[in-house]
Amino acid sequence: MLILGIESSCDETAAAVVEDGRILRSNIVATQTDIHALYGGVVPEIASRAHTEAIHGVTEEALSAAGVTMDDIDAIAVTNAPGLIGALLTGLSFAKGLAYSSGKPLVPVHHLRGHIAAVYLVEPELKPPFVALCVSGGNTELMIAEDYTDYRFVGTTRDDAAGEAFDKCARVLGLPYPGGAAMDKLASIGNSEAFRFHEGSVDGAPYDFSFSGLKTSVINTVHTEQQRGRVMDDTFRADIAASFTKAVVKTVTGRLEMLLQNSDPALNVVLSGGVAANSHLRKACKDLAEKYGRKLYLPPLKLCGDNAAMIAAQGYYEYMAGVRGDLSLNAYATKRV
Repeated sequence: MLILGIESSCDETAAAVVEDGRILRSNIVATQTDIHALYGGVVPEIASRAHTEAIHGVTEEALSAAGVTMDDIDAIAVTNAPGLIGALLTGLSFAKGLAYSSGKPLVPVHHLRGHIAAVYLVEPELKPPFVALCVSGGNTELMIAEDYTDYRFVGTTRDDAAGEAFDKCARVLGLPYPGGAAMDKLASIGNSEAFRFHEGSVDGAPYDFSFSGLKTSVINTVHTEQQRGRVMDDTFRADIAASFTKAVVKTVTGRLEMLLQNSDPALNVVLSGGVAANSHLRKACKDLAEKYGRKLYLPPLKLCGDNAAMIAAQGYYEYMAGVRGDLSLNAYATKRV
């Protein structure tokens, strides 16, 4: 079965063709990074307009790269939540029009389920149930995947997501947007003990995440050091990046370890999302999985960020579960997995 996936939840316009939820036939992504770098972050209105300009060409390219036409496609999977509402509506409207004109079924896909499904494309043996940790620019979620379309919520972020915190801290350090890769590189050469940033916690919700206070602490520390005459040189930036990264990783892995201690020891772990590309988080999660005798499944770096292959992969399982959308299907900026 061939699924055409369409993704436009933030600033990547993407289309892909996936066979049977596991075999990647094509994956085309048009990035807007250079556009938004001018503003130091994603501008929703500009993102929506850029999606409108790119989506038709990206979809045609994905079909061509897969060596198929719309006649060969069995269903169209599209991200409808969560994300920037204007960006989501652009992809959803295009997908609905394409489904209507081609007579193909339309399948709505939750963006975070898609991030987790990215691992299916490189790990043929991976099957639910498993622990799923999704860490991205807009979301940080801890779940248990009971089945391909059945997720049990465990914990979420109460404010900023981990990826958002990385980008905002990178910005105050004067690093180029997006800041995740630059922060990762600097953290590898900096002193993680140079500054003490404490992990956030949520009273009464031990599995939930909070990164807003951590982000603010970094910003205040940078401003305080500058007022004291500290020059923001490469060493200072590296030490801030290393100390901040250590706190983020400790926050995330602390919740994951708690879940591993209190869940079925047969459950393996999936780490996914844009921040799953961070080398420090990948290593820490691998070490933690080994400590508890679990196997850690990771997407390759090219599938960590937003892409349509992950939407098509999850779309296959949603389709097999009978999930369908019609022309009244709407988009949602926030929605529980």
